[in-house]
Amino acid sequence: EKKPCPLCSEEKYKACYSHKLHRHLLNFHWKVSVEFEGYRMCICYLPCHPVKPNLIGDQTFSKMGAHYHCIICSATITRRTDMISHINRHVNKGETESRFITVPAPKNSHQVLKESATDVRVLPNYSTPQKTDSYFNPKMKLNRQLIFSALAVLAKERTPIECLDAFGATGIMGLQWAKHLRSSVRVTINDCNENSVAMIQENCHLNKMKVKLNTKEDDNDEAMGDGEDNTDTIEVTKMDANVIMHLRSFDFIHLDPFGTTVNYLDSAFRNVRNLGIVSLTSTDISSLYSKAQHVALRHYGCNIVRTEYYKELAARIVIAAVARAAARCNKGIEVLLAVALEHFVLVVVRVLRGPSSADDSARKITYLIHCQWCEERIFQKEGSMLEENPYQQLPCDCHGSMPGKTAVVLGPLWSGALFNAGFLRRMYFESAQYGLDEAQSLLKTLVCEAECTTLKHYSIHASCEETKQEECGVYIKTPNTSPESLVYGLGKRKSDEVTRNANKRQKAENSAEHPAFYYNIHRHSIKGMNMPKLNRFLNYLSEAGYRVSRTHFDPMGVRTNAPLAQFKTVLLKYSTPTYGGGQAEDAEVREEDRSGALAAVFTKDCPPHCAAD
Repeated sequence: EKKPCPLCSEEKYKACYSHKLHRHLLNFHWKVSVEFEGYRMCICYLPCHPVKPNLIGDQTFSKMGAHYHCIICSATITRRTDMISHINRHVNKGETESRFITVPAPKNSHQVLKESATDVRVLPNYSTPQKTDSYFNPKMKLNRQLIFSALAVLAKERTPIECLDAFGATGIMGLQWAKHLRSSVRVTINDCNENSVAMIQENCHLNKMKVKLNTKEDDNDEAMGDGEDNTDTIEVTKMDANVIMHLRSFDFIHLDPFGTTVNYLDSAFRNVRNLGIVSLTSTDISSLYSKAQHVALRHYGCNIVRTEYYKELAARIVIAAVARAAARCNKGIEVLLAVALEHFVLVVVRVLRGPSSADDSARKITYLIHCQWCEERIFQKEGSMLEENPYQQLPCDCHGSMPGKTAVVLGPLWSGALFNAGFLRRMYFESAQYGLDEAQSLLKTLVCEAECTTLKHYSIHASCEETKQEECGVYIKTPNTSPESLVYGLGKRKSDEVTRNANKRQKAENSAEHPAFYYNIHRHSIKGMNMPKLNRFLNYLSEAGYRVSRTHFDPMGVRTNAPLAQFKTVLLKYSTPTYGGGQAEDAEVREEDRSGALAAVFTKDCPPHCAAD
């Protein structure tokens, strides 16, 4: 049966079926409503607030405008901001009693979503962060799966571990941790918003989890829950993220604020335990992806421009900020994972305690010299002495052949590795074990990228202990070693020895690090030539003696240690000219022209002795 909208006139919105009416009420009335003491004043389109008549010719038109009804007085307000100010004036005067019969919003209006066998109840406008307190983004499912895989790997190293979701919102991430990892983790979900804390408690009860409530206003903990069969307990706190990270120590911390994470880095590294993991998700992609360069300079103290490798540049900017924050707390970092996709930049690092580890991490923060003509790039050499001609560090000769200044200095950036191949293999094993399909394909690409190889076939049935030993020997849990003795029972001398072994392992792996940055094959293609398929081009570069792999940063990107000149030479060698069927007689002439162009490029971009050969 068709029903009319109770807040719109029949001329504005005709009667329709219930599912269309429900969608109309959510989009046109609920999303722009004003909340006051548990009630919502929805916008009204009924003819109870006439707009000032407009005189057009001899006719006078009077239409009804959208407005709000104040539940305290009989006023009607047209704008939402004015309605909020109107309610605040009533509150300041002490007038909070309603003159109308108000009806609270029904609880069944909350939609229940399911992700990874975890149910969460969300508000109707859950995907709009400006209009809701409990924001839930379905597009971040891959991000949550990657973080869960990293936590699952850490749970195999030590148990139990204390983990913190500093910005809980709906609590979906912390609920997935507690529901799948069970007694291996002690989950704390924090949020500073009162409505979000109430939503987290409701979602814990929905998943049959016990809740331990802790707020900074009262020190009394309130435990509540009806899950008798399930003994898992989630601690829910209502504090500022900086406050809870200063007060307590954790083994695993995840930061996912709305925007940049630089305001919470100092607190995160202040009390994080040795060999713990800090993961952070930055969603300020407008500044990190060089669309708002002044914001990147203000937040990260970094000078950047738009390049073909801007996503990897964003990841290195975030890691540099993380390394500086850790060094201020006399801690170093080991980068385990760095992912930059369309909506976010995810960085996962392991914390290494000690000033020597902090110094090693700080030395990897340097500047980048970028040529704006050919897109060649190179990290600036270490040292404090000023060079007379910094253009000599670039492999290209654009400065000598082009007028004016051809290069810019970007940074400071992280110049170390972005991936840990052993840790990524263990993440891939955990994602396969828990059925995280979206994370598996990306982790397979990341393992290939970390090792700079085109091999894509990795057995998920390999022994987990072997992958642990490949990753690092100092974190292995042997049968004769108790979990507490791994971290909590380590003395100062033993802890220092573990850190030194980790540093030695890092130095040993530096020679096998993946090449920095990548080239886009379309960006460097030759006009009038058909370039080869990407997989074939990777084989050609590998046959030429270079390390090569694909990259998740760019679907058409190639990560290789080959210089740009050799990259273009191989690309030109295996490109074919574009000509139609009727021009077959000119194929030999075009082939001679291509050979001549190849010789010219090779002579220009290569050293004299190579050109002579």
